[in-house]
Amino acid sequence: MKSKALFIINPISGGKNKDNVPELIKANLDDNLFEPTIVFTNRAFHGHKLAKAGIGQYDYIIAVGGDGTVNEIASAVAGTDTILGVLPFGSGNGLARFLGLPMDTAKAINSLNKQNVASIDGAKFNRQWFFNMAGMGFDAHIAEVFAQDKTRGFGAYIKSSLREVLNYKPGVYQIEVDGVNYERTAFMLSFANSSQYGNNAHVSPAASVQDGLLDVCIIKPFPLYLFPALGLRMFLKTADKSEFVEIIRGKNILVTRKGDGPVHLDGEPQIMGDRAEINIFPDALRIITGDSFVNQRQSEPASVRLNGTY
Repeated sequence: MKSKALFIINPISGGKNKDNVPELIKANLDDNLFEPTIVFTNRAFHGHKLAKAGIGQYDYIIAVGGDGTVNEIASAVAGTDTILGVLPFGSGNGLARFLGLPMDTAKAINSLNKQNVASIDGAKFNRQWFFNMAGMGFDAHIAEVFAQDKTRGFGAYIKSSLREVLNYKPGVYQIEVDGVNYERTAFMLSFANSSQYGNNAHVSPAASVQDGLLDVCIIKPFPLYLFPALGLRMFLKTADKSEFVEIIRGKNILVTRKGDGPVHLDGEPQIMGDRAEINIFPDALRIITGDSFVNQRQSEPASVRLNGTY
């Protein structure tokens, strides 16, 4: 029997035109395996509602968009038998890149035909799902600024970062990881399920979506002239070797800070209060991966610290 597949297309994600996506689906999807239905979203959170309604009716639900679209749809699919697919169309495509999915749309559709399904972890930030990366501090501030920018794409994101970094002030955070307390002054805090933000910028190169752990990445205050060098480290997958980066792994994380402020969940910004509870949920999501994705279950204990001190 053919599997029923619902393609949910976000027409505005990444600022990229998707008018030809239905044609590409018809040309590249194996019609011996799938019976496709294609819908477009027309408002915020519409993708989540469509996915929620599709649970039980479709075997596969395919998110066509960026990390925010993936989050919206995966949040509906998580914890069910429905399998998520992704056709990357965002500015960064962090989770799709980590899972080895092609950025070329036709090739990404062909990867669906291979039906390489893996179970990956999900996480919740104050009871809201994220699957790739969440954060507070500078990256959350930039996510908020970038969301208001009419220009999309990686170049616009870099310009926003360079403009905003000059006046950004680090914050003080009380961090509890699996019952162990830390106080840190941080430029930003990232909670990494996968290793990267997107565009192959890896903040925690050893992170795995299948280890049942989150990597708490603490970016400490640094001289501004090192900002480009720290960025370069992320693209070289050596951020964890920097003296300004500390990574602590754990399952249950509590963070308090002084007052409300921006956070982001899979790149989507919002304002939250002074307290954040972040928890991992192993094997929360069934998802189609690319050929290069290798299942890994890291054996290091949750208490290991990766800043050179064990």
